[in-house]
Amino acid sequence: MSLIARIEALTRAKVAQVRALHGGDLSEVAHVTLADGREYACKTGPLVSVEARMLDAIGATAPAPRFVEGDLLLMDYLPGEPATPTHWRDLGRALRALHDRTGDAFGWPEPYAFGAVAIPNDPAPNWPIFWAECRLRPSLSFLPPDLAGRIETLIATLPDRLPKVRPALLHGDLWTGNVHFSHGRAWLIDPACYYGHGEVDLAMLHLFGSPPAAFRDGYGVVEPGYGERQPIYQLWPALVHYRLFGSGYAGMLDRLLSAAGV
Repeated sequence: MSLIARIEALTRAKVAQVRALHGGDLSEVAHVTLADGREYACKTGPLVSVEARMLDAIGATAPAPRFVEGDLLLMDYLPGEPATPTHWRDLGRALRALHDRTGDAFGWPEPYAFGAVAIPNDPAPNWPIFWAECRLRPSLSFLPPDLAGRIETLIATLPDRLPKVRPALLHGDLWTGNVHFSHGRAWLIDPACYYGHGEVDLAMLHLFGSPPAAFRDGYGVVEPGYGERQPIYQLWPALVHYRLFGSGYAGMLDRLLSAAGV
């Protein structure tokens, strides 16, 4: 069955238009307009049902999933608009509210993936163990021996370097491409949720850019020592990029490890 036929079967309406949208490197996204006037963002991929559950977990800050079947997800369509300080301040507030929601354990009920890179989310008894075993160690076999050895050295120090925290709900893949501004506010899209330390989202958001002061005003004060932990948390997205896009990211890994003192 064609994509249009599947959409029509799910929505019980004729499709008037399908327009491709930018969906990043790992998914295909389109804007679907139905003959009855409804509009959806349509996403296809093997894990869209997991993503739909993550969108539900985030709640009002994310576009609502409306239909899910197999590898097809239809969610609310939100027309984009240029970012203003008000948008960025709203993002800070929304992210703080997300991180204020806590769970019983670190991790997530099911695994996820970025393309070919598996993301284990097995529950862990404490935060340093989760970060070591579910975020850093799974990538060691894909690295040159020198980088792998430095990460092993870092892993051994994590119990002394990462704080005792309550498991906070994370977006999990928070770069600027996964922040969408619409209707005068900020929305979180393409989540890879799990429960962890809220600083992980902050670290990734600052890895490929620098949010303006309005974001910091909205989010509020960070915990003491965040600057020392930031490169440790930025290693995870850097490892993902290395595995997805190649050794061109080795320099980023080297820089982050040096910043972490390893």
